[in-house]
Amino acid sequence: MNKKIITFIVAIVVIVAVGIGVWAVSFNNKPESNHNSNTKTTENGNSNETQEKNTTAHDSEKTNDKKVAIIYFSATGTTKKVAEYIKNTTNGDLFEIIPKEKYTDSDLNYGNDTSRANKEQNDSKARPEISNDIDVDSYDIIYLGYPIWWGDVPKIILTFLDNHNLNGKTVIPFCTSGSTGISESLNTLKNYNKDINWGDGKRFAASATQNEISSWIKELKF
Repeated sequence: MNKKIITFIVAIVVIVAVGIGVWAVSFNNKPESNHNSNTKTTENGNSNETQEKNTTAHDSEKTNDKKVAIIYFSATGTTKKVAEYIKNTTNGDLFEIIPKEKYTDSDLNYGNDTSRANKEQNDSKARPEISNDIDVDSYDIIYLGYPIWWGDVPKIILTFLDNHNLNGKTVIPFCTSGSTGISESLNTLKNYNKDINWGDGKRFAASATQNEISSWIKELKF
């Protein structure tokens, strides 16, 4: 074969081979976004589309969560401590029922029949005034706390029930006392407003711990 023809053929083969090689390198070096312009990969390997689905699911879980409030009356600070433990566990909103006239030590002198607390507890119509307003409308679950007075719920709690519409809401009473249980005060509350979804509630001693409160709330399965 003529040397010129052979040289020409070899040149053509070389040019074609080089051209194919250049095209292959160029294709492999194209940005990932050109392979799929609708999906971008993040540093953790998840696409934006996947992240959006995860975010939507997370937001949906938030929407389905029950909104919790912890509302309490505490004359000496014992019930307040338990209320704060409940807040720590539930991450709910904490509200204190503040009496218009603060209770003094002499008011709480149970041995004095003429003390303020004695008079209130012995008067079925007593409704001590509350100085602050608490907006309960947006809450689904309410923990309602109080000390046990004379074996029963303090009358200021009834004032709170008179002033706020809790009908249809889940209300879980909790109380503090030296030894008296919650049963009598719970009966008072259930009979006072039967349109509230009352939980069984629980009594705590002054020595109650965060772990004790957390275990109780876990048992409620809210």
